[in-house]
Amino acid sequence: MNRLHISSGAKWEDLVGYSRAIRIGDLIEVSGTTAVKDGKLVGKDDLYLQTRICLEIIESALQRAGSSMHDVIRTRIYVTDITRWEEAGKAHGEFFGKIKPATAMVQVAALIDPDMLVEIEATALVSQGNADPGTGV
Repeated sequence: MNRLHISSGAKWEDLVGYSRAIRIGDLIEVSGTTAVKDGKLVGKDDLYLQTRICLEIIESALQRAGSSMHDVIRTRIYVTDITRWEEAGKAHGEFFGKIKPATAMVQVAALIDPDMLVEIEATALVSQGNADPGTGV
């Protein structure tokens, strides 16, 4: 089975040894994603915006892997302040309101940058209509 690595180009990928996403067969796992674009955090102090940016980055990784948000079966949302859950929930709902993947939202003590408020992981199982980009099957 082919293993497709999706890179975001982040400097941390080689340093830490990870990929933005991995596709093996019909399964895609998207790494923990924060609201960093072009090396800079987007939406300081804005949990809603950071959540939207995370999900946009995840959506892009899925598309590059031959998938879409409709194939997402699970998300994991890590927030630094659970009392603000509605802000993250609102953004998540805008992407997944009709898809309704399984999810969890948990509070963590901190993320790698103190200005990061949220990190999101996703798992997708590719539907029959989306061919494996590595094999064309």
